[in-house]
Amino acid sequence: MKSILLYMHVHQPFRLRHYTIFDTGINHNYFDADWEAKENNRKILSKVSQKSYIPANERLLKLLKTHQEFKLSLSMSGIFLEQLEKWEPEVLKSFQKLTDTGRVEIVAETYHHSLAFFYSRDEFETQVQMHREIVKRLFDQEPKVFRNTELAYNNDLAAWAQDAGYKGIITEGWDNVLDWRSPNYAYTPISAKDIKLLLKNYKLSDDIAFRFGDSSWSEWPLTADKFSHWLSEDNNATNFNLFMDYETFGEHQWHESGIFEFLEHFPKEWLKTDGHNFMTLSEAAESIPSVGEIDCPTTITWADTERDLSAWLGNSMQRQAIEALYKLQKPLLELNDWSLIEDWRKLQTSDHFYYMCVKWFNDGDIHAYFSPYETPYEAYINFMNVYHDLKSRLMDKGIKV
Repeated sequence: MKSILLYMHVHQPFRLRHYTIFDTGINHNYFDADWEAKENNRKILSKVSQKSYIPANERLLKLLKTHQEFKLSLSMSGIFLEQLEKWEPEVLKSFQKLTDTGRVEIVAETYHHSLAFFYSRDEFETQVQMHREIVKRLFDQEPKVFRNTELAYNNDLAAWAQDAGYKGIITEGWDNVLDWRSPNYAYTPISAKDIKLLLKNYKLSDDIAFRFGDSSWSEWPLTADKFSHWLSEDNNATNFNLFMDYETFGEHQWHESGIFEFLEHFPKEWLKTDGHNFMTLSEAAESIPSVGEIDCPTTITWADTERDLSAWLGNSMQRQAIEALYKLQKPLLELNDWSLIEDWRKLQTSDHFYYMCVKWFNDGDIHAYFSPYETPYEAYINFMNVYHDLKSRLMDKGIKV
């Protein structure tokens, strides 16, 4: 049996509005901008919904109704779901229709799409619990598989996930970790013998997520039958882990590229061969035997050529900003002011630090594509202006920080 594990991640941050030093101490509205401003979160969500979420969900629902063997897994950040509830309830309903089929599984993560695991284990666990609660409320599911923000992973995280009761955990199938081995199998973390580690096949995933619409690519155009044939050629594989952003469909790869037609035809092409199927991540974790252990003492992620945390923490601006933010945790939580706490948690979202990255060449181009700022330095200044106002709000309440 050869199984495709199709997993897609859905996330939109609460982007900071243009916030100057003259706003500090006066205006505590960090995330809502005028409708005409490019950083307006509602406007961005509406645009991406029309280009990606609505048409992709329509096609996925049709595929689920047409092919009983078709299944997939989704993770959705809590702050994305929060925005859907607030601004796009019909889009939320379209995701709920997918999960109502019983063949779409929700994956656990942090509510605020944060890097809290590396700075505060208590805060990390709070956000994971917050995410579990919103998933239960909106989709009536209890997640069985965990993914950390940005697929960040190491041995310690695997041990935590096992202790937390998860059946599996996912991350990047990075060459430096796999060495000579293939991502097309299930593994066991060296630090957690009772869960499965499922590793993204980044080459195959990126053929869809990044190269699909590139007419200069030697394999362009990529068709569903061609892609299915590539997978079929690996005679020994048990599972092909195709992990990508949900926005691949319609936003990163535009409708005109043929990406939706690829999505519509791919399940049929794969399923027409005996012994081919689709699995959710938890089904794979429960049924596919491990072929060996994976040791990952240092942190890996999905991003950039280094596949480490340098996309978010690689320069002094990023490190200063995130370290300053987490230093506010103890006095802020003790104050128990939920408006302050919620602003603080939204500032933890990894996107804010991703925008501050100063890398060059292809990695730098990708960072610039996702950033609402002209430069990484502008992102840093804007973030720190907000941070100083948050700090002053604490001080106004008599808290020394």
